[in-house]
Amino acid sequence: MALNNSAERRRRRATRHKRVLKKVRGTAERPRLVVFRSLKNIEGQLVDDDRGATLLGISTLAIEKTAEVEDLSGKMAASYTAGRALAEKAKAGGIESIVFDRGGYRYQGRVKAFADGARAGGLKF
Repeated sequence: MALNNSAERRRRRATRHKRVLKKVRGTAERPRLVVFRSLKNIEGQLVDDDRGATLLGISTLAIEKTAEVEDLSGKMAASYTAGRALAEKAKAGGIESIVFDRGGYRYQGRVKAFADGARAGGLKF
């Protein structure tokens, strides 16, 4: 199949994600922060793998967009803001440290901005 085929790209990302999940596991004390990136938005969820439950989640659809954040604009600023908002919700829920799951995406761009926002919000990983 051609690499431009969207089904093939989804399959390859799922394969990479499975490879990451072999090493990364979330618990109640240290949940897994899963990132999902679409073309327009980014989502993050804190998951307790022991119970198989999502503790909390956030999306760029659910936050207020900011114009400029530390020399970032557009989707990068929205990703940073979403990561920071997720961290604030987690801190309010008593979660201090997490395990980061990049979801099969490269750790660059919006995924990195989301992680940096979560770190700036006070989460340790």
